[in-house]
Amino acid sequence: QVQLVESGGGLVQPGGSLRLSCAASGSRFGFADMGWYRQAPGVQRAVVATMARGGDTTYADSVKGRFTISRDNAKNTVYLQMNSLKPEDTAVYYCNAKGRFNNIDYWGQGTQVTVSS
Repeated sequence: QVQLVESGGGLVQPGGSLRLSCAASGSRFGFADMGWYRQAPGVQRAVVATMARGGDTTYADSVKGRFTISRDNAKNTVYLQMNSLKPEDTAVYYCNAKGRFNNIDYWGQGTQVTVSS
């Protein structure tokens, strides 16, 4: 059974930094794309950043230049380094991983990020 466990959320002041981690387990073959999504109250869940197994990355325009996604395929772990945080970055952040050969989407339970003074 595939499980994704996120960590690293919390409360930070505007301009601060946080690093999110997501450890995936339960897959014999690892994962294809891994990434981060976020959802604020009353807003649809939206992609923040994704990283293909081979290293290609995509970012939402709103986070380009501030957030960096990385992954460790050997550990099935994906990270999101968030710098220069803004109040509008406040949301629940969800880790996502796509099965390597079954194309199933797996989700973590979410971690709250709050940017406030």
